[in-house]
Amino acid sequence: MPTAKTKALKKQSCVLAGDIGGTKTRLGLFVAGKHRPVVREVAKFSSRRSRSLEAIIDEMLARYPAKVKKACFGIAGPVINGVCRTTNLPWVVSEQKLQKRFGWPQVRLINDLGSTAMAIPLLAHREVKALNRTKVHKNQNIGLVAPGTGLGMALLVFADGRYRPVASEGGHAGFAPADESEIDLWQYLQARFGHVSAERVLSGRGLVNIYDWLKSSGDITESPEIRQAMRATDPARVISENAINGNDPLCRAALRRFCRIFGSIAGNLALTGMTTGGLYLGGGVPPKILPALETADFMDAFIAKGRFKAFMQKIAVRVILNDRASLLGAAHCALNLR
Repeated sequence: MPTAKTKALKKQSCVLAGDIGGTKTRLGLFVAGKHRPVVREVAKFSSRRSRSLEAIIDEMLARYPAKVKKACFGIAGPVINGVCRTTNLPWVVSEQKLQKRFGWPQVRLINDLGSTAMAIPLLAHREVKALNRTKVHKNQNIGLVAPGTGLGMALLVFADGRYRPVASEGGHAGFAPADESEIDLWQYLQARFGHVSAERVLSGRGLVNIYDWLKSSGDITESPEIRQAMRATDPARVISENAINGNDPLCRAALRRFCRIFGSIAGNLALTGMTTGGLYLGGGVPPKILPALETADFMDAFIAKGRFKAFMQKIAVRVILNDRASLLGAAHCALNLR
């Protein structure tokens, strides 16, 4: 039986926004608000259990019928000429095919880190956590580093009076060791993988790689309880939780090194993009390890850029707490399609 809310959706023009990941897809119906898009309905779907994005959209619109005029989807993978061959799914998603299939006047595909970056200027104070006391400067370039299942990066460049997202596959660029210990880590990973990307050390799996490297050195003995827990559930979660709770020395050492590498890589992007508007940490990992990021390891590595240390100290660093930031950015993009 249709609810009053469902009936209202049928009458109101909405935009459809999407955050398309390798594991889950989140779709939302939004309308324009005074300061940012206002959500009407949101639903989450399993990406891997669906044969296509079109099938997920069908399910969403069957559940929440709405007059969709525009749509934008942030998608995990490079978007070239309106087409994305998803990195972790057997999908080929096309703006043109979506437009034809659903009859929408305008459809846009953007990289998911680009959509998250677009949300940053819209976030409220309560939706971010400051890691330093530096103030955010408006109308300046913004950087985004987002470790999760993989590692994403993006820039938000301020030009001609507005922000423009610049997508990136910087997570697959080479990892640059910052000290002798990290040279040893690089050698360990190079023997395993060949190319040692930043994602090999700065992601959920990257934390596990760092743990395995420390374990292989023999300096810290692995706990049998930790080993058993890692076999039963997500190893990265086991490491981070036991490190933050202070229960295990090997987990603590792995997370400390992870935070130092995180700071160094974030600092590199800040320099590359001259992100005087702030460097933001997104993705699934940062909110879960916030207590570790608030220690000195991250910020010390972030500012350790030689002659540019003073410059780095003037860049605001913030953790994004809103887990719907990518969806919000996609909705903002859809509402501004012309």
